[in-house]
Amino acid sequence: MDSKLHDYAVITGNYWAFTLTDGALRMLVVLHFHSLGFTPFEIASLFLFYEFFGIVTNAVGGWLGARIGLNRTMQIGLLMQIGALSMLLVPEQILNVTWVMVAQALSGIAKDLNKMSAKSSMKSITTDQNNGLYRIVAFLTGSKNALKGAGFFGGAILLSVFDFQGAIIAMVIMLTIVWLLSLLLLRQELGVVKNKPKFNRIFSNSSAVNWLSLARFFLFGARDVWFVVALPVFLHQTLEWNFWEVGGYLALWIIIYGLIQAVAPQLTGKNQTPLALRIKLVIFGGLLAVVPAGIAISLTHDFSVVYVVTIGLLIFALVFAMNSALHSYLIVRFARVDGASLDIGFYYMANAGGRLAGTVASGALFQLFGFGACLWVSALLIAFASLTAFSLPREELGAT
Repeated sequence: MDSKLHDYAVITGNYWAFTLTDGALRMLVVLHFHSLGFTPFEIASLFLFYEFFGIVTNAVGGWLGARIGLNRTMQIGLLMQIGALSMLLVPEQILNVTWVMVAQALSGIAKDLNKMSAKSSMKSITTDQNNGLYRIVAFLTGSKNALKGAGFFGGAILLSVFDFQGAIIAMVIMLTIVWLLSLLLLRQELGVVKNKPKFNRIFSNSSAVNWLSLARFFLFGARDVWFVVALPVFLHQTLEWNFWEVGGYLALWIIIYGLIQAVAPQLTGKNQTPLALRIKLVIFGGLLAVVPAGIAISLTHDFSVVYVVTIGLLIFALVFAMNSALHSYLIVRFARVDGASLDIGFYYMANAGGRLAGTVASGALFQLFGFGACLWVSALLIAFASLTAFSLPREELGAT
């Protein structure tokens, strides 16, 4: 097998396995602690450190990857996720909010080390920085999201069939096997910069990277403000769905979203120059903002809640997937050739910041004002993301 194809296969398999456990863990935590009587805001607070340390990790991780290699940062991420899961195997009386927040902090660091490593390595694996790069980044990201959906479903099923700790033990065993295989199969040093970068290089001096990072902050804040806590609790409370129904429903959505994202290069048109994609980001962003607003308005009328939410989610999946796929490609395209992990780490630091803001707002807004408020704030944040994408500098886009 070609060495680059071998590396791509190992990195993708590693990323897939991690993503399965990440999705399952999130669903396990949301549903298990909701069943224990935690309020939506308290559940959101469990992910506070997860998202906060993701911000820190992406900044430091990009710099670390440039110094010690992306394969090593990826393997460190896997090992840390095993540690985070193991922390949740303590007796239930110890499993309080503080303990879970610390475990989630470790999991957040692990997740972003793994993601930053996988995305950054794509820059060195392909020589075609246009359509070829777009296709492999879209496939990696889309397949990851589809598997995250499978993880949501798996987490809900495990919680329904086994207890909380039984599900955790199964994931620890699986990840340990993957970690050992990764150590054996991925030996090439990926992403190491010849001249070791100083720590102050974690901040990008590229206008395109900075504007795209800000757009990403708004885009993922807009998704998580209604999807992370508000939607599963809304489905459980309003529709009286049980755990596996909520988990399966959300899992199916994420799988569909991931599949759309994987084929995004075929959906976003033949002109895939950065300047053309800037215009598409603005258009798709405007269309996306209409979706949560439309769901919010429809829920105030005498329509079937299931139909309104389901149709809205499907439209949201289509347009959001294209937006996200364009973002993921452009950041890898814009990233510096020598030390791509620095720019990509900075970008995913903004991504984690948006997720943090969205997660906290999801619990707080739902508890204080209801599901509709989460949807309206989502529409507003998407509009901000679209306006920010419009600010991407024409000079850098044309020259890249």
